[in-house]
Amino acid sequence: MNKLKIFLMILTCLFVSCANKSTPDTENQTPSLPVVAAPDFNVDSAYLFVEKQVSFGPRVPNSPAHKACGDYLISELKRFGAQLHVQEMTLTAYNGDRLQSRNIIGSYNITSPKRILLFAHWDSRPYADEDADPVTQRMPIDGADDGASGVGVLLEIARRIGNQTPEWGIDIIFFDAEDYGTPTFDKGSYTLDSWCLGSQFWAKNPHTPNYKATYGILLDMVGAKNATFFKEALSVRRASFLVEKVWNTARDLGYGKYFIQAKGGGVTDDHVYVIAGRNIPCIDIINYDTENTHGFADYWHTHNDTMENISRETLKAVGQTVLEVIYQND
Repeated sequence: MNKLKIFLMILTCLFVSCANKSTPDTENQTPSLPVVAAPDFNVDSAYLFVEKQVSFGPRVPNSPAHKACGDYLISELKRFGAQLHVQEMTLTAYNGDRLQSRNIIGSYNITSPKRILLFAHWDSRPYADEDADPVTQRMPIDGADDGASGVGVLLEIARRIGNQTPEWGIDIIFFDAEDYGTPTFDKGSYTLDSWCLGSQFWAKNPHTPNYKATYGILLDMVGAKNATFFKEALSVRRASFLVEKVWNTARDLGYGKYFIQAKGGGVTDDHVYVIAGRNIPCIDIINYDTENTHGFADYWHTHNDTMENISRETLKAVGQTVLEVIYQND
């Protein structure tokens, strides 16, 4: 009888114990925050944004095509709900030319202290100085990949942000006069600072006093078929955490064939001046071609930089990766 009582007592304890385990202690639990999924990057929309820029013709400062395209970019950012700031400035080119220029800036969630900077250049090269023909070398190019592709991706990102604003603040900048650097046929003195004139101006004169961002992402030449984005040297030195985050996100999304898990060379680009002038950790997502001595695609700075080179698949890989990164911040 005593054994039976002991057995019944053990069963009772086990039952109470199991019952307690099956009932969660809700009083001491912190409710988990919902995960905000990144919106879908519409590649057809992005492609049309690239195509529209190219349709204006070469976007060289002081030209009618440049003015028309700038007006278009401003109207699109307004349409997508961004708070606009346009920096109008006269910049001096390597040869003394005075360039009527505009940095076009669209901001979202302006009250958030945590900010992300996304940027690209919207002007196109005034020279095809990598052309074989000395005559055509002095003519401006379409710049479908070198210029329009990065802006096209960012316009689509702006459109999606306008419909679904992330928790962090986002600033999108289209820098002007990036591609007015000293041409190869010029016999004068060459300086690296002849490039990236718009970002140099902004770094000294940000649209918001004492502007800071947690990090920045530059998109340059992000539309080519079978593009390969190696880890750019300055990006690795100054923002290795962001390089790993972006490249690992791309891999997880299935875009590993574009985002190569290896280091590439360094390049003078807008991120150089944003890092130096504003001390913002930045990376440059830029197509790097190991088959060419200059490191870029065959059509770089030639009249072959046209829409024929633009791949929807590449635009999607870059755009969806960036969207995923900015919507999944800790």
